[in-house]
Amino acid sequence: MAAAFAKTSMFGAAVRMPSPTTTTTSSRSPFRVRMALQDSGPSIAVVGVTGAVGQEFLSVLHDRDFPYRSIKMLASKRSAGQSLSFQGRRYTVEELTADSFDGVDIALFSAGGSISKKFGPLAVEKGTVVVDNSSAFRMEEGVPLVVPEVNPEAMEGIKAGKGKGALIANPNCSTIICLMAATPLHRHAKVKRMVVSTYQAASGAGAAAMRELEQQTHEVLAGKPVTCEIFNRQYAFNLFSHNSAVLPNGYNEEEMKLVKETRKIWNDKDVKVTATCIRVPVMRAHAESVNLEFENPLDEDTARDILKKAPGVVVIDDHAANNFPTPLEVSNKDDVAVGRIRRDVSQEGNYGLDIFVCGDQIRKGAALNAVQIAELLL
Repeated sequence: MAAAFAKTSMFGAAVRMPSPTTTTTSSRSPFRVRMALQDSGPSIAVVGVTGAVGQEFLSVLHDRDFPYRSIKMLASKRSAGQSLSFQGRRYTVEELTADSFDGVDIALFSAGGSISKKFGPLAVEKGTVVVDNSSAFRMEEGVPLVVPEVNPEAMEGIKAGKGKGALIANPNCSTIICLMAATPLHRHAKVKRMVVSTYQAASGAGAAAMRELEQQTHEVLAGKPVTCEIFNRQYAFNLFSHNSAVLPNGYNEEEMKLVKETRKIWNDKDVKVTATCIRVPVMRAHAESVNLEFENPLDEDTARDILKKAPGVVVIDDHAANNFPTPLEVSNKDDVAVGRIRRDVSQEGNYGLDIFVCGDQIRKGAALNAVQIAELLL
């Protein structure tokens, strides 16, 4: 189980793996539901429950007292039979099959794109609303791609427990974290162009990558050859271009996700977006440098006030103390942190801003966002 890695102290708080007993919920979220196990709640299933995001699904469901009358723990045949504890009860992990979704109202998927493509439509046919964390359906016409603080209207009319299934896609982690900060400013001044550089944590590649980063760090410090199984290169004390495939246009898949998903979520095909995505030796929180060019003027003080009022965002922007967001500070937290808010001096007037954003990749970048979507289904 992923939670077994909580004992490690080398990376402090950042190394803690997901646990269904973790409590890190932000009180600022407008989507919070204060309920738990109850007969009137929906039946839910967690697909990929033994993975890093699957474990974080359980943590977020617990933290937010998500209402449910029953819960299924689903995973691969290899993981079937494992015993998991959730809210004081023991559950046996079941093998994911075509019959797994009988009577299930909401299914949270995080088992990879191929599993989602195979079992997502089968679940929908059974009347289940699927919230999918993979990239399988994000750009499909008619499938809502949702960040609840940004575009909840995209899933209007979809409700759980009505016997009518549906697919809802969770955006990519880097897109969610970026748009949590950029959208409040976009609403005020309309973004014409956005340039994003990401510094992405090991968690984005799964629990195995997190373990390998820790192992390599021990090996480097001990003067031993490093174990390179996940990325086929040294990760500890290094950084490199994101490990997704490079496309014919020279961008990698991660970068193009940010480009395409931003346009869909903002419902703006004309917004110009470019990205460079880098993998850095951090455990579970992404950082992003974001340059914004606006149609209408927006000064940095107004931008700071807008962001302070934005749901799910916390501003850490102390110029005098040189104190700004860090991945360590936001690890295991719900809010996305924003700082380094300043006018872009390469542009005339107040038509450009630079900001720096950090967010927990497993939590708001994946599990929390999915559970917030599920809350809107109630």
